[in-house]
Amino acid sequence: MKITRFYATEDGGSRFMDIDIPITTPQQDADGHTLMLSNAYVSPSVRFVELPAGMSQTWHNAPQRQIVVVLSGTLEVGTTDQQTRQWQAGQAFLADDVTGKGHTTRTVGGPASVFFAPLPDGFDLDNWSA
Repeated sequence: MKITRFYATEDGGSRFMDIDIPITTPQQDADGHTLMLSNAYVSPSVRFVELPAGMSQTWHNAPQRQIVVVLSGTLEVGTTDQQTRQWQAGQAFLADDVTGKGHTTRTVGGPASVFFAPLPDGFDLDNWSA
């Protein structure tokens, strides 16, 4: 499964990259369907947040490494290399720029609702595990 990650660069900027979440563990459901799962992780906290229409945040860092899932509306993030990307309901990204200049965030076309699931300390993106 692919999601977008934005992260701090060595020069203090920020950049987007696409990453693969390994979905490699098969599990049978009660009806005999084979589901494919990622490794599970324990999040130190989760939070639902409502963002107002017209919100436009200047440069800021992610408060912690976290998966963000857009539940409704559209969210746009900008990085220091002048790229922007938008996410809509059902889409997720990894906010991973806890140092440097950070990123900008704005709602597009109305309010947005999001779900934050922080990663635990020491989380390994390559193996999707803590």
